[in-house]
Amino acid sequence: ADAGQEPVVYEARDVLGGKVSAWQDKDGDWVETGLHIFFGAYPNMMNLFSELDLHDRLQWKVHKMIFAMQELPGEFTTFDFIPGIPAPFNFALAILLNQKMLTLGEKLQTAPPLLPMLINGQEFIDDQDELSVLDFMRKYGMPERINEEVFIGMAKALDFIDPDKLSMTVILTAMNRFLNEDNGLQMAFLDGNQPDRLCEPMKRSIEANGGKVHTGKPLKEIVVGDDGAVQALVLRGGERVVADEYVSAMPVDVLRRLVPRRWSTMPYFKQLDELEGIPVINLHLWFDKKLDSVDHLCFSRSPLLSVYADMSTTCKEYADDKSMLELVFAPCSPIAGSPVNWMGKSDDEIIDATMGDLARLFPTEIATDPRWPATLGQRKVHGKVLPEYPDGAKLLKFAVVRTPRSVYAAIPGRNKYKPSQRSPVPNFTLAGCYTSQKFLGSMEGAVLSGKLAAEVVAARAAGAEAPGLKEVEQHIIDEAHAAQPKDPVGCNGNSPIAFGGGCTFDDMRKKELQKQDPVQLAAV
Repeated sequence: ADAGQEPVVYEARDVLGGKVSAWQDKDGDWVETGLHIFFGAYPNMMNLFSELDLHDRLQWKVHKMIFAMQELPGEFTTFDFIPGIPAPFNFALAILLNQKMLTLGEKLQTAPPLLPMLINGQEFIDDQDELSVLDFMRKYGMPERINEEVFIGMAKALDFIDPDKLSMTVILTAMNRFLNEDNGLQMAFLDGNQPDRLCEPMKRSIEANGGKVHTGKPLKEIVVGDDGAVQALVLRGGERVVADEYVSAMPVDVLRRLVPRRWSTMPYFKQLDELEGIPVINLHLWFDKKLDSVDHLCFSRSPLLSVYADMSTTCKEYADDKSMLELVFAPCSPIAGSPVNWMGKSDDEIIDATMGDLARLFPTEIATDPRWPATLGQRKVHGKVLPEYPDGAKLLKFAVVRTPRSVYAAIPGRNKYKPSQRSPVPNFTLAGCYTSQKFLGSMEGAVLSGKLAAEVVAARAAGAEAPGLKEVEQHIIDEAHAAQPKDPVGCNGNSPIAFGGGCTFDDMRKKELQKQDPVQLAAV
């Protein structure tokens, strides 16, 4: 719209936001697809907030990282960033000043393998994509304990996956941004629900500039002509949409199901078979009293939980005298490294495991509750066994939001398959965090991919050469040439699952997932 075009957005679901969507339950409480944090090292996201004049909606927290101590239940340790000290020295000092996570020798042993990241930059970072985090550590002689103390928490927070499965490029990309910007690791929460506080202003901005935004308009078919160009989009309701340019912002797993027969043997689209979304579960736990929480994001570093926050403390709209924890349950399936396929478990089984983990991490706050047998296990504080604790915080209600295909799985070797926003189809462009851009699978990556896609469209509209058609790997070219054309399987179903979103489960949605993506529910 800013470039003088007239964009029309067709959203399949009845809510905007995709993986940052949210909705209200029967009590009026907001349920979010995911726990989303905004970092100072998100320049494109910060520009978006500036363009929309929304910076006052970001609740910035103290510049630190907070970790739950696995071996000391109920205690935390921090990386504290001292104001006024520039990057990367503030990051180095924050690590050196922490006396609980790594020894001085381990810290000194960790630094040399990371120096090429600072000296050679993106070239070195990209070259590590074939290595997992553990492979990189062992290749360069990093101490094993840094995996337990730091990398497990980072890996699960960045891609919902364990370090033995995560590409080291993801860790290095994040660290490089955080090390090069003074406030790169400072975190902010949105001051309320995402639909009202972020998505609606974006919609109003598009409409104010002559565009339109439609919800509840799922795509049925991409119609192409003999030259391979898009002729029209056909929506499920039968509406035929004709435009000068077409941009897909669909998740990669959904797009693969809609690739037209004529495109199915094109190397550009064939490489999408190498990318798939990673499952993740987001939990909301409403308690009957206030927990002794911190006004920040916390890294649990537990086998089941990734990061969490007490939203009744961190978020203005959700402020309450009773706690509501929002937690990321990851990894949650064998695809991501879990020995248990939690995606196929019941809500009660997931919550019981979570409550048991919280009772172990915070033994003096979470009640022993027969409703959740995992809380009845033995608890220890400073080596002493505690008696049962019936007077602690008890669960009032919960929501379990499953996203079967979230951000793309950044396992080793995937970067080379990420497509450019520009496609070989003259009027078709891709956007999405799975496309080629340096911020990987994140909100920042999604926003940057949208900007890059807009540059392609604007260049074509001006009659200029569109930027950035990325080369495809030779083995993909060979496979594409040998492949037989295939018809698209289509995007079927009406729940958020069908469109790459997250939702709470019932029998209907479970059956829909079983039909579309049975591996998600397969027993281990």
